[in-house]
Amino acid sequence: MGDPQKFTILRAAQRVWAVSSIHGDVEALNRLHRAMIARIRQGDRLVYLGNLIGRGAAVTATIDNLLRFRSLFLARPDAFACDVVHLRGSQEEMWQKLLQLQFATDPKAVLQWMLDQGVAASLESYGILPAEGLREAAAGPRQLTRWTSALRERIQAHAGHWQLLGSLRRAAYTGRQSGMGGNAGPGNPGWGLLFVNAGLDPERPLEAQKDSFWWGNSAFAAIDRPYGGYRRVVRGFCPRHPGFELGDFTATLDGGCGFGGPLLAACFDVEGDVVDEIEVPA
Repeated sequence: MGDPQKFTILRAAQRVWAVSSIHGDVEALNRLHRAMIARIRQGDRLVYLGNLIGRGAAVTATIDNLLRFRSLFLARPDAFACDVVHLRGSQEEMWQKLLQLQFATDPKAVLQWMLDQGVAASLESYGILPAEGLREAAAGPRQLTRWTSALRERIQAHAGHWQLLGSLRRAAYTGRQSGMGGNAGPGNPGWGLLFVNAGLDPERPLEAQKDSFWWGNSAFAAIDRPYGGYRRVVRGFCPRHPGFELGDFTATLDGGCGFGGPLLAACFDVEGDVVDEIEVPA
């Protein structure tokens, strides 16, 4: 069993809804939630596949919407807090590192790279100008520490934001791993589903993935057998933004939301088959 601070078990799931990268597009998320609410059944679980923030101009409104829908989802009979999972994506990983920027060897260069990757929109949504960060990064660690502290205060001023961003998981999976004895293979495809942000290294166990979850795009394509005994690995971000792409042992949901494309959601049964899909145009 994985570290509960890193991984969530979707216990007794009958079906799992997975939502692709949102990238701060609150309008698309609103429409997706409206379409989803009428299709949710008892025993359903919900996983947001990371990259909740970044790029879009409405990051704070996006997190507010995620918190509201979580409350609605958990208000159903027999629902538990662990039935809704928000995964850490590359945007959230950069956001965490941003709050520790004063410890970077070259903080200005690191911040500029983050801004180029989409973090600028998240900063602006919390009322922080990226140029201020670049200026403080060049001024020295004391000034930069004040800046990151001010950013923390801005996040904490929004009810629930600090708690949601601090509760992100690296992966989620249904039930148990069935291939622990090494018996999963082409004739025994395993059982259950594993949900990640962008990928993983198929040569490493789940606990050893580290940054592969959000930077492991290329290795994901190499999955040609059940990883860790799971029937299917589902991810929510791919640089190609291929839409809905179903492989023998994988699934990709990324229509390019935040890049001008649609927001996607798919519902999987525990055998890994897709039983419902939603696409919300940009």
